[in-house]
Amino acid sequence: MKGKFEEDFWEFHKKFEDFFDKYDLHIHIPAGSIPKDGPSAGVTIATSLISLLMDKPVRPDVAMSGEITLRGKVLPVGGIKEKVLAAKRAGIRTIILPSRNEKDLEEIPEAIKKELEFQFVDTIDEVWRIALRDGREVPS
Repeated sequence: MKGKFEEDFWEFHKKFEDFFDKYDLHIHIPAGSIPKDGPSAGVTIATSLISLLMDKPVRPDVAMSGEITLRGKVLPVGGIKEKVLAAKRAGIRTIILPSRNEKDLEEIPEAIKKELEFQFVDTIDEVWRIALRDGREVPS
């Protein structure tokens, strides 16, 4: 039996079945001063696009980081401690990270880790199941 996310995804797929036959989608991320900024935003960019196309908002209490492959695999990124601390300062409660970055949480103080929920993922569809709203209210 399919879950709500799978049903919505296939509904989206049917609705936009010929989208890529009619349109080319190109996202250009110009070279910035810090070369590693772009790849870390892969899951975030993909999530914002699927949110727009499926008309499903991203939960406001979620932060994410991770590089993605063309096949949707989520790869590890650097700077986890800094990203987690920045998310905490911004009031984020749930952080989505690549599974292979779980070891990097050792650098983060226990007191901060206890206040946050970490979700570790291997594929982009796992990110979307966590990040996209499914009609339920997100706790404030």
